[in-house]
Amino acid sequence: MINVYEQQDRNKRRSLLVIVLFTIFITGVSWVFSRAFSYGPGTVGLALVLSGLMGFSSYWWGDKLVLAISGARPASKKNDFNFYTVAENLALAARIPVPRLYVIEDSAPNAFATGRDPEHATVCATTGLLQKLDRTELEGVIAHELSHVKNYDTRLMSIVTILVGMVTLLADWALRGMRFGNRSREGRGGNLGSFLLIVGIVLALISPLIAKLIQLAISRKREFLADASGVMLTRFPEGLARALEKISADREPLEAANKATAHLYIVNPLKGQSFVGWFANFFNTHPPVAERVKALREM
Repeated sequence: MINVYEQQDRNKRRSLLVIVLFTIFITGVSWVFSRAFSYGPGTVGLALVLSGLMGFSSYWWGDKLVLAISGARPASKKNDFNFYTVAENLALAARIPVPRLYVIEDSAPNAFATGRDPEHATVCATTGLLQKLDRTELEGVIAHELSHVKNYDTRLMSIVTILVGMVTLLADWALRGMRFGNRSREGRGGNLGSFLLIVGIVLALISPLIAKLIQLAISRKREFLADASGVMLTRFPEGLARALEKISADREPLEAANKATAHLYIVNPLKGQSFVGWFANFFNTHPPVAERVKALREM
């Protein structure tokens, strides 16, 4: 049996490893594209600028967009007393400002956190979550979401999304360059040039998928970390474990969620769209609930 501190440290190491691999992958892809398709530094730089502009927009206004898409309303202490007071108490324990609280009018139980840092964070819960969980279970869920905020997971996933977008953009430009580019490049560089050209074409086809898989892997690791960090706030692993079981057992899909926002939620809100099996787990936005519950009950 491991304690909560060991679980948290282990998840931090795994997340860091995946981020390092992601950075190496993007660097390698950019180098291969620049050599295989004769891109100069200006082309790669332009891709970085465009990705930066997209990232800047999502960094500053992404949380407002997510709330608007979800149809969320501001929570009030009068109408959402448990939600409001639980968030206040746990934010005090976590030593972070109380986030803005929002509610989605939907009977499917779920919750998510968003925002670029603890000073500009938002926690959103569905009415189904507030009605179907007791206060102890609700504390487990809110502690999990506040841990995402405190651990800067919301910022991390925004950065990773930008990196994925950059890889996709570079791959798209590479394929367009092959179709409409200057054919005088052909044959340039001898055997090495031909080899890099083949590798570049293959990477242009599969790199967006690989980048997306790395993004999903980071998302899954941060869920484990948020579980462990949340327990450090409540000191009661069973509360979150019971909440996860209740949320996953509810088969009603969350109407406000979609594939673009599904990774934000504490449990995959798109019921029936999770993949099953060891290999298929690579395509899931969340780790299996059974594994998360097992880790919680071993703390």
